[in-house]
Formats: sequence, C-alpha cells, structure tokens
Amino acid sequence: MSGLGTASGPVLTCGEVRTCLLPTRRAVDERTAVRLLRLRADEPVRTSRRPNRHALSPDVLTGVDCRLPTATGAKVRAVGTVAAHAGLVEGRVLQSTAYFSAPATGPDRRRPWGYYLVRPGSLVPVGRLPEKSVTEGFLTGHQQDQLDVGSIAESLLARISRRHDLLDHDAPLTTTDTSLRWTASPADDGEPASARFTELGSGLRIVELRLPRGTTPVAAATLCEDLALHDWLLTTVGDKLDGLPPGSENQAAAMKVLRPLVEHLLHLWMPQARLDRALSPPWEELERHPGFSRQWNTMAQRIRDQLALQNLIRGEVPALS
Repeated sequence: MSGLGTASGPVLTCGEVRTCLLPTRRAVDERTAVRLLRLRADEPVRTSRRPNRHALSPDVLTGVDCRLPTATGAKVRAVGTVAAHAGLVEGRVLQSTAYFSAPATGPDRRRPWGYYLVRPGSLVPVGRLPEKSVTEGFLTGHQQDQLDVGSIAESLLARISRRHDLLDHDAPLTTTDTSLRWTASPADDGEPASARFTELGSGLRIVELRLPRGTTPVAAATLCEDLALHDWLLTTVGDKLDGLPPGSENQAAAMKVLRPLVEHLLHLWMPQARLDRALSPPWEELERHPGFSRQWNTMAQRIRDQLALQNLIRGEVPALS
C-alpha cells in the first residue's frame, strides 16, 4: 500500500493496540510463539532475535460496511477491510493491533466486494472523507452503530490467550491490560513528525500522530505498538511499586512483588527496537515530556535499591560503612 499523503495513498490511518501479559508462568520459546501466532495457513509467522526476541503474526482481514466515528456527528459510510495482527515480545508480552487506512475520497455509491478486497486494510468512504472530524471522532470513541476497531483487536487477543493447549494460564503476576487508540495523518512539508499522547482512565491512551509523507500504515502501526508496549511496562511496574510495603515491615511481601518484576519485565525496556529511523521524532518528544525512559530508569533503580535493602536486612551482604 502507498504511504500517507502520497498521490495514490491514504490521508488517514487509524488503529488500536491492546497489550497484556501472556497468561503463562514462564515466557514461551520461539517454537511455541510461532504456534500461538499462526493465524493463517498461507503466510508464516515472522520471527527475529535481535535486538530482542519478537514474533509477528500475518495480517487477518475483517470485512466491514459501517459508519465511521465523527466528532461532528456527520454520517460517513465506509466499506472495506480492517487489518489485524498479533505480536509477542520476548515470549512474555502479547499485543494485538487492528487498523485501517482511508483515502480522501471514494466512489459515490457502494461497489461490489471485489473492489474492496484488492485494497486490504483500507476502508473506502462513500463520497468524501472529513479527515479532521473522523480523526477527532475516532480518538474520542465510537457510538453503538459505528466502527469499533478495538473490539477486533480484543477478539484477536482473546483468541490467542485461550490457547489452553499451549498456555497454563498461571501468570506470575497480575497486571492490567491497556489500550492505545491512535490516528496518523501526513505532516506538512518541512514539519517534523510528532505525537500528542494523552493518558485517560481505565487503561486507555490516545495518540494523535503527524508522520512524514510516504509513511506506510504498517510503519505507523509498528510505532504505536512500540509506544503501547513501553507505556504498558511503565503502567505495570508503577502500579506494583505503588503497592510495595514500605521499608522492612514485611520482607516476604516485598520480595513477592519485586522478584516477578525482575524476572519477567525489567529486561523488556528497549524503545525503538524495530522502529523506522524516520519515525524517531515522536519517541524523542515523549522522552522529553512526559519522559518515558527517565521514569523507567527511576523505577528500575528503586527496584534495585529495594533488593539491596532486603539483602542487607537478611544479612546477605555487609552493610555500607
């Protein structure tokens, strides 16, 4: 598919990423990851081991003919397919993403399905697409009779998580799932890529992206999956540390919190591991404010300090003079 803002490409890409801990006691190996993510028999699961282990399923398509969310309440009908895939990071964190792209205009009336099937992952509007209204409407949420890509992502997440033949459903720690809803539109000539990130309640985050012209929908989705993964890590570790028993009141309880974080999560922090270099500016913006890595490093140091304190209390290492 052509990139954002090109002559034959879309003017808008929208999607949602769901992130959760894989429900199993231990991280799964590469072979099991491939079996979990084999969603289609005709396309393989893609795996990589550098700079960390990652497995990515092929896309699956869902046909839709529905209204798009709009901020103004305008009725915008679109027809086509929503693409969805799942990824597994270090055999430990599961993500599912559903997304679509839309051109500025489409036919004045609905065409046969064959017209849309040759445009996978694209929703073609009937008539003109009000880009700003759809962007705002998508980010703020859908109504009952409008497209809900989050439900498609959630359905895929549940489909993989229910694999009782491969997963023991005995997770080493309890976590909260998060959702990152995003839109991407082309930046103006000379305008740097940017991201407007907002954290809402109930595990929902929204991100409005302005990306370089020519950015593919897949590259935009990859950026958002990277943001969603690291936001989930910050949320999960932060929540656990907030509930940590103070001082040395309960050493066993403290270790029960700290040990799973060290064993399963601390090594997963690796921003921009598979990101297109041209899409670094949005990450750099988030590093400045609110400061993702700064917050993570502070929490990681707190965990190390707590472990050192527990060792001192138990007499496993000599106290500092």
